[in-house]
Amino acid sequence: MVKLAGALTLEAPKAPQRKRKSVVIGYKTARGTMFQGTIEAFLQSPRAAAYAGKVQLIFTSPPFPLNRSKAYGNKQGEEFSKWLADLAPDLKKLLTPTGSIVMEMGNAWEPGRPVMSVLSLESLLQFLKKGDLQLAQQFICYNPARLPSPAQWVNVKRIRLKDAYTHVWWMAATDHPYADNRKVLTPYSKSMLHLLETGKYNSGKRPSEHHIGKTSFLTKNDGAIPANVLTITNTGTSDVYQKYCREHGIKPHPARMPIALPEFFVKLLTKDGDLVMDPFAGSNTTGAIAQQLKRKWIAVEAEKGYVESSRSRFMRRKAKSDDLKRTAKRSPDGRRGSIHT
Repeated sequence: MVKLAGALTLEAPKAPQRKRKSVVIGYKTARGTMFQGTIEAFLQSPRAAAYAGKVQLIFTSPPFPLNRSKAYGNKQGEEFSKWLADLAPDLKKLLTPTGSIVMEMGNAWEPGRPVMSVLSLESLLQFLKKGDLQLAQQFICYNPARLPSPAQWVNVKRIRLKDAYTHVWWMAATDHPYADNRKVLTPYSKSMLHLLETGKYNSGKRPSEHHIGKTSFLTKNDGAIPANVLTITNTGTSDVYQKYCREHGIKPHPARMPIALPEFFVKLLTKDGDLVMDPFAGSNTTGAIAQQLKRKWIAVEAEKGYVESSRSRFMRRKAKSDDLKRTAKRSPDGRRGSIHT
């Protein structure tokens, strides 16, 4: 209220109200919920507050900082680094005291130059610093069937080798997040099986100054401890997801992750009944494997088409509790509607 001479008063102009963004429940299953909306809107909503301190694993692959724009909305350059880092504090709030954040991130190249960009590394460092997180371990996800890229320098100029791996960063708010490598053991090699059968190997001091005891390798466990280099081929072209997209005229997500990747980390870093989240769900591979492994899950995806297409990952379930036609777009109290921030 503003007073003027002669007792005339004028109402002070009201500040323009910002339009509220909404997060809509796309569909639900007995174990999880897919939310349609941006991760920023979700983190500002009451729904995120309800999950605070309850998520055991956030597994995701954010839109890569590629030089060219993609349909799934990738940001570029320093804008990408700042945007990603700004999410870190709110994502951390969702974690349990022993929870983890695992993030897959591909490589980027300088525009028009045969030079790798350090943007992904800078983004990781900013994310760690802004979220006050520890780097538990680095992984490499190697895809031997990946097409040669970047094509200009690999196929045309023939001056670089094909880029066939992505980084996978395991982060946590503590030095001791929950993990159990016995859940991801791999089969013993033939040579190891032979060693266990014969009980013979060369013990003693090595050139590295390590000392190998006479019985150090004779304990038979359920398998070998895997290395932090994961070899995963992503060559599926006729799966249920793509068939569903074709039948319903939906454009499939162009950067679907192989299901073996989230499967490895869900097994390594969670137990039955734990809650897993993917804030950039895409076709919801993470939610699908979490459901299969009897974990609870939540997923957030901004694009309506990707949310719709991801339903197909759950339609193979026969249990009535997973009938998406019956549960889609219903809130936990049974009402239809949106969650507004």
